[in-house]
Amino acid sequence: MTYPLIRLAHVDIGHLDLESFSQATGLHPELVRRLVALGLIDAWTDSSGGLRFPTAQVVAAGRLQRLHAGLAVNYASLGVVTDLLDRIAELEAALRTRTRRTGDRSWT
Repeated sequence: MTYPLIRLAHVDIGHLDLESFSQATGLHPELVRRLVALGLIDAWTDSSGGLRFPTAQVVAAGRLQRLHAGLAVNYASLGVVTDLLDRIAELEAALRTRTRRTGDRSWT
């Protein structure tokens, strides 16, 4: 079972503008712009020049906030940390799949 991190009843579920995204994540709009520039949050520019964010990026922003606070990693380094964590998750999933398929015992 999953629970939403924020309530999005008042916005378009497909995407958020910068103000809505900032309110949903608790991040200052300038910090959000920096995270986009660093490639840590996905966004695109609409026809009026404003940033638009997929709602899934709210979860990504929460992950970045937790890593920044918990590990005292600066925002510029978070890209490396998140890439490594994603790679570890992929390897663990592949190991679980292989273990189920072949009946091998786990090393743990």
